[in-house]
Amino acid sequence: MQEITCSTLLVIGAAFMLIGALGILRFPDLYMRISAATKASTLGAGCALLALAIHFNELGIAMRAGATIVFLAITGPVAAHLISRAAYLVGIRPWKGTGTDELRGRYEEDTGILRSIDVNSGSDKT
Repeated sequence: MQEITCSTLLVIGAAFMLIGALGILRFPDLYMRISAATKASTLGAGCALLALAIHFNELGIAMRAGATIVFLAITGPVAAHLISRAAYLVGIRPWKGTGTDELRGRYEEDTGILRSIDVNSGSDKT
């Protein structure tokens, strides 16, 4: 039963990683590619680490695998956000098929700080 569970988790993890790789190749712009790579690689690596923890069936290895899964789940989305924000600030625009660019004109040019909006009125705060 343990071998079946580990094998299943490894296949699921590999499938997520393959889907992420296909997303990198198929999606039209940087922002969609980063999203696909981050989500798929986090899930794929998490499944592989979970299979590792089940296979060895030791508390020390399971704790390290669990800590690594938590670390990946926290740092992956943060890194993707920071890379996407940096790309936007240097001028990489979203794909032409994107409906709206809600960030256009929202960043201050000299500091790169995002201006907030007043939720009640929908206009910019000054």
